Amino acid sequence: MAAAGILVGLISGFLVVLYRLGIEYGTDTARWIYARIRETPWLVAPWAVAAIAAALAIAWMVKKEPMAGGSGIPQTNGVVICGLKMRWQTILPVRFIGGLLGSLFGLSLGREGPSIQIGASGAQFLSHRLRGKKREDMQEHYLVTAGAAAGLSAAFSAPLSGMMFALEGVHRSFSPAILMGATAASLTADFVSKYCFGLRPVLDFGTIGQLPLGEYGWLIPLGLVAGLVGSLMNRSLLGFQTLYGKLPAWSRPLIAIALALPIGIWLPDVLGGGSNLIAMAEHARVGLGMLCVLFVAKVLFTSTSFGSGAPGGIFMPILAVGSLAGGICGEALRQFGNLPSDSVAIFAVCVMTGTLAASVKTPITSILLAVEMSGTLTHMLPVAAVAFIALLVSDLLRTKPIYGELLERYMRAQGGATAIANRIDNGIMELPVEMGATADGKLMRDVRWPYGCLVIGLRRGERQIVPHGDTRLRAGDYLVVLFSGEDESDARHAMRRLCDVSV
Repeated sequence: MAAAGILVGLISGFLVVLYRLGIEYGTDTARWIYARIRETPWLVAPWAVAAIAAALAIAWMVKKEPMAGGSGIPQTNGVVICGLKMRWQTILPVRFIGGLLGSLFGLSLGREGPSIQIGASGAQFLSHRLRGKKREDMQEHYLVTAGAAAGLSAAFSAPLSGMMFALEGVHRSFSPAILMGATAASLTADFVSKYCFGLRPVLDFGTIGQLPLGEYGWLIPLGLVAGLVGSLMNRSLLGFQTLYGKLPAWSRPLIAIALALPIGIWLPDVLGGGSNLIAMAEHARVGLGMLCVLFVAKVLFTSTSFGSGAPGGIFMPILAVGSLAGGICGEALRQFGNLPSDSVAIFAVCVMTGTLAASVKTPITSILLAVEMSGTLTHMLPVAAVAFIALLVSDLLRTKPIYGELLERYMRAQGGATAIANRIDNGIMELPVEMGATADGKLMRDVRWPYGCLVIGLRRGERQIVPHGDTRLRAGDYLVVLFSGEDESDARHAMRRLCDVSV
């Protein structure tokens, strides 16, 4: 797995670097084009012709390869967890061409979600080359997970976040085999990314001072704001996707691109993923009123861009919306309270992290991402506090993880999992026993194990145990399960009903 992870990191890192270069060039070009249209209005005519052609091309490509539409993270999760079929041969060209077309018109879409799917597709390509006919099995899923980790690592130059995302965002459990491949792939992809883009992080916060102890009381309201903003983003994204679903497929990208015209002319900072907005909120370069306008515009423009089904992610736009919300809180307290100006940047980083944690429900990945982007551990405590408070608020509001909701919608749109899932009828999987689960505290012989599943090993701390009927299961145990004669997704779901609290 380590050797395969290195190869995955090289291939996926190279593909993501190419994608990053294309998207950055496209967004810069879009801002230049809208500036020219603002000076010379008659240029709207050729822009409209190009917009119609691009929108129809995007709609046609997404229709031919539905898995390449939208973010890419839900589809990658579906491949690993639900056994959905992924075709790297068609996903890669649609992602590159569709992403570049969207960026040329300034759609508010990020590159991180597509980068994760591009990394996973690169890993699948490598698996097919190395393993020949042994395809669509559990080992390929491990490589696809490593590719997803490499994609996030290369997109953000954040290898630790890539590793944790593989565990927390994809599998939602710890496995040494997954961790080994994801670690090797993330580190290698990060090297490729840094070799091409330099050592500076994607979101370089520069030197941010520590939050004074006297200001720690503000972390609770900041967490509440972050939880509300994360829930708002999820509802807005899903709501506009539902509205778009009532329109013909060919018209959806056209509407999104048409809305980009007034945004590009009057609010060009809202174009693209939003890394510029994060820097703006951090340094409070504009006034409080303008921050509020940018916040509302970014939420709505991201929802209309993503809801259209155009290839592009929401990871970076969610971060941008969160940073704007934090900047608004910090600037308001600075103007009407006694908050030092140096604390505004910390507020922006904290609410940005909390918003992502509340929306995606991956708090550890969100915290590590903020730490890696800021380049220091001094903000770990306030960032973590806001992230977990925001997660609590999101849970109280019954906000479901955005990528889980998107995956369910994708599977319903494609006719259900059984119509498109691969059948893996035998293999080995690892599952943790959670505290309070059905199997927790029971003897092996007292658990009604699913048909076709056999527990062949148990890992408890550093000990490897061969379980027998009198072995009592404990929370924290990792079960090694052999399944045969059952579809992998069915076997995994049946085992999770016994080992997970939430299923």
